[in-house]
Amino acid sequence: MEKLSLSILSIIMLMACSSHPKEQKQEDKSVSSAEYAKSISVEELKAYLTEIASDKYQGRDTGEAGQKKAAEYLSSYYSKNEIGFGNGDSYLQKIPSSYFNNKYNDSENVLAFIEGSEKPEEIVVLSAHYDHVGVDDKGNVYNGADDNGSGTVALMEIAEAFNLAKNQGNGPKRSILILHVTGEEKGLLGSKFYSENPIYPLKNTVSDLNIDMIGRVDTNYGKKPKDKQEYIYLIGADRLSTELHKIAVTQNELFTNLNLDFSYNAEDEPMRLYYRSDHYNFAKNGIPSIFFFSGLHDDYHKPTDTTDKINFELLQKRSQLVFHIAWEVANRKDRLIVDGKVEE
Repeated sequence: MEKLSLSILSIIMLMACSSHPKEQKQEDKSVSSAEYAKSISVEELKAYLTEIASDKYQGRDTGEAGQKKAAEYLSSYYSKNEIGFGNGDSYLQKIPSSYFNNKYNDSENVLAFIEGSEKPEEIVVLSAHYDHVGVDDKGNVYNGADDNGSGTVALMEIAEAFNLAKNQGNGPKRSILILHVTGEEKGLLGSKFYSENPIYPLKNTVSDLNIDMIGRVDTNYGKKPKDKQEYIYLIGADRLSTELHKIAVTQNELFTNLNLDFSYNAEDEPMRLYYRSDHYNFAKNGIPSIFFFSGLHDDYHKPTDTTDKINFELLQKRSQLVFHIAWEVANRKDRLIVDGKVEE
């Protein structure tokens, strides 16, 4: 074979070099959360909520038979979807009656876990309480569809979305802990127990995104035109990490375009909602947290808080926003900077 001329060699080398950046760009291409957010569907949210907010679960009162059935239902869901145990070889973190000063029976938090691909020791928590207030003396069942069936089923769908990403080789860099807590209605007791007996060290916990009632339009927004009712209240986002606040705003602008209402985040807010949901047991330990909330309505803590009153399109969009924020927190290069003040 004849020797290649210098000019031909130069052309070959130029072609080889020019192809390399394209290959490198393909390797470095990041996966968007948008593809997996699509798996959070109205149909599945409705099916799960119709189940867990039914009379079968008798209002899911802490330590009672209905709450335990709900814990079994959640455990079965994660098992069927092959989502990992959150507590060793179990989905349950048992809480003894003695922790409740024997006012309530033994109860359980429910935990599912999706291990991170690059920084598995760093944990992003997504929490929601699954308990409610049970049955009254007249036999009326308090189904708690919005409070907090809505947050419960949102977590189920978010877990499924992260697991789908992992199964396709695009799992989160940090680990995801799905934490369904009991005893919220008794004084944030399930999340308090977890914070005092963490399965994963609190020092490794990057953030808590807590969902508590995101299925309705509240009395404030109910007075507005329909096209002004796509909103969500964010509470606490900037209290400990301005980065977390910016991520929430950016992800919303990119994907969901909800009206982010920070009214309840004001330090002089009279209802003091920042201190009244499960995120606070993380925030008081210096962990950046957001409480996602759609506000109060006339059926709050009444037997009339039922599935037929849920706005499932809004529940879907709000759940997708939480997923997008969690995706960004779990996949960013550095963990969140804590630049705010811890409030006791």
